[in-house]
Amino acid sequence: MDLKKSIDVSASGLRAQSLRMRVIAENLANANSLATTPGGDPYRRKVATFEAEVNRSTGAQGVKVRTIDTDKSAFPRIYQPGNPAADAAGYVQQPNVNTLIEAADMKAAQRSYESNLNAIEAAKSLTMRTIDLLK
Repeated sequence: MDLKKSIDVSASGLRAQSLRMRVIAENLANANSLATTPGGDPYRRKVATFEAEVNRSTGAQGVKVRTIDTDKSAFPRIYQPGNPAADAAGYVQQPNVNTLIEAADMKAAQRSYESNLNAIEAAKSLTMRTIDLLK
């Protein structure tokens, strides 16, 4: 694989992981966002899904975000009859965001981002060494 292709593949990974980190940050920011109406639905967790993508100009196969879907899991409920978001039975639906899972996902996305950045730096270094050899 030539250096341009390797940089294109890593750059696509950077873009995908950057968007994934933004989605995770949104989930963490809304981990305590309740419904605005009694018995309404609170914030629903979002998840980024990826798919392979071929760069037509270089022929390199990278990655892109296919969709940002909502997590269909059930909302946890707690009994708080005095809460304005409580339903007729006094239960309040909580967002389906688990902050520990989000933190682990964020760490994985950060490491993947760093790996792609290191791959780009390695390709850049190889290019500079090649230029130095040609001098």
